[in-house]
Amino acid sequence: MVIGVVSDTHMPRFGRGLPAALEDGLRRARIRVLLHLGDFTEPQVVAWFERVAPVEAVAGNNDGAALQRRFGRRKIVELAGYRIGLVHGDGRRGTTEQRALAAFADENVDVICFGHSHIPVCETRGGMWLLNPGSPTDKRRQPLFSYALLTLQRKRIDARLCFFDDKRPAPG
Repeated sequence: MVIGVVSDTHMPRFGRGLPAALEDGLRRARIRVLLHLGDFTEPQVVAWFERVAPVEAVAGNNDGAALQRRFGRRKIVELAGYRIGLVHGDGRRGTTEQRALAAFADENVDVICFGHSHIPVCETRGGMWLLNPGSPTDKRRQPLFSYALLTLQRKRIDARLCFFDDKRPAPG
């Protein structure tokens, strides 16, 4: 099972549609689910992603009350027999990565997906994956826009970051 992972889209401020490179990459990967880790910023952005795949998400610190009610701020989803923790990662103490780890410190999860920093992370720690897809629309100080693909196999998890340099939406 291939899962798309995105965060920090901040749309429509940073785009009036999904970047063509993002949408094409997610479709080519034949994702079954899209995980969004917060900071959609507007509810209509969810529908843009739902045209690609069903969406599981958490709200971020820039998401309004409607998105927070719909998705909550932290959750664990079970996909293909794996437990995946979702959290945006904002807060006051420690780094974004430290806050994401702390959010699931007492949970048995196979993957922690987080956003907020716009800094891509894709690594394992003690057999658990730690994944921040960066941002497909607001790269900040990063050289490229990014998202991630998470592949859940029977006895193995693989994750990889996908990078692109043009965030323009598809024509039409």
